[in-house]
Amino acid sequence: MTVLNIDKLISDFPLLQRLVDLEEVTWFNPNITTLKQGLPYVGLGEQDTHDASMRLQRFAPYLAKAFPETQATNGIIESELIDIPAMKLALEAHYRQPIKGRLMMKKDSHLPISGSIKARGGIYEVLTHAEKLAIEAGLLCESDDYSKLLKPEFRDFFQQYSIAVGSTGNLGMSIGIMSAKLGFTVSVHMSADARAWKKSKLREHGVNVVEYEQDYGVAVEQGRKEAEQDPRCFFIDDENSQTLFLGYSVAGQRLKQQFEQQHISVDKEHPLFVYLPCGVGGGPGGVAFGLKMAFGDHVHCIFAEPTHSPCMLLGVHTGLHDEIAVQDLGIDNFTAADGLAVGRASGFVGRAMERLLDGYYTLNDERMYQLLGELNQAEGVQLEPSALAGMPGAIHVEQNSEYLARLEIDESTLANATHLVWATGGGMVPSQEMAAYLAKSSV
Repeated sequence: MTVLNIDKLISDFPLLQRLVDLEEVTWFNPNITTLKQGLPYVGLGEQDTHDASMRLQRFAPYLAKAFPETQATNGIIESELIDIPAMKLALEAHYRQPIKGRLMMKKDSHLPISGSIKARGGIYEVLTHAEKLAIEAGLLCESDDYSKLLKPEFRDFFQQYSIAVGSTGNLGMSIGIMSAKLGFTVSVHMSADARAWKKSKLREHGVNVVEYEQDYGVAVEQGRKEAEQDPRCFFIDDENSQTLFLGYSVAGQRLKQQFEQQHISVDKEHPLFVYLPCGVGGGPGGVAFGLKMAFGDHVHCIFAEPTHSPCMLLGVHTGLHDEIAVQDLGIDNFTAADGLAVGRASGFVGRAMERLLDGYYTLNDERMYQLLGELNQAEGVQLEPSALAGMPGAIHVEQNSEYLARLEIDESTLANATHLVWATGGGMVPSQEMAAYLAKSSV
């Protein structure tokens, strides 16, 4: 690890002092490139995303039977795309700033099986591992009807193997539920900020939940150590997994199809801005990669983080990526946005995607709770606090004339824009817990 001189870093990067002071900040990356220039740094391409999509298609017959809630989409795990015009009015009133163009929301918050964006990457990685084991054992061929995985012999086979993961909550939910359904022995190492109801739900599914008093980084490290001691244990690494990343990336082509169905154009005259809550970075990084593959240079992805956990902004802005943590600056990494309570960003995602991400901003917990209440009142949609992080993104874009000028986007082009808030979690929050969130929203 790099030895850090924090005083010099703050001198070299004055924005860091504002992070230390827990201010809400916005930073549009001056080093963004075209997709063609940035893609080589990712190390993945269109074929990889296509292969991931095909794998999910193979598993669809199994998922449709194993999880009846996916029957309506024939076993494909996908979320609704909706307009949120009343929330747009609420944002404009709060910030006294018009939002030109259309404001929409992608409800990954309500994805089937585990009720969050993690249902994309987490479930995909478990399925990828299961497929590999079953094919190597001669039990499965890619041409088979994968609903055969429901047979007892497959459950008996997978019971010989175990899966481990470290999580703040939602990734653990998706991996735990999916792994247990297939028959794996699964351990989810959960950080102090993980919600009690998520731990309880996992235990109901027969998952071994290991609790820590420390944050996400410790839970991941302990999960990794457990897996190293057992050759039959597979550790799912949220920080560095390309498989997770590719599971999320399938969202790009899926969204493109939804846009086509709703006759929404994305091109030079009709730009798309997407606002993604960011924790360690795997979920939003993978989605952003998929969006870039689907829409090219006409989509602009912006990450949102809590003021107490701005790890990706810190890593990309300084160029240090996973060699610096928010705690190195004295930032405590305590936030109500439990899914985003990460002190050190994924070095893989930061380095792979830094040239393809337009910007970053932070917001405080109080604002996330206010937005939670406003969305419930305006649109009747209920999310968990971290899922509201993307909601004010369009305001930041509208307010930054220098950034828009750099993109050569003028007033008339902005009027044709689509602003898309990626809602990441909340679909499975118990009603009592949601009532507590709403009570804090002061709306």
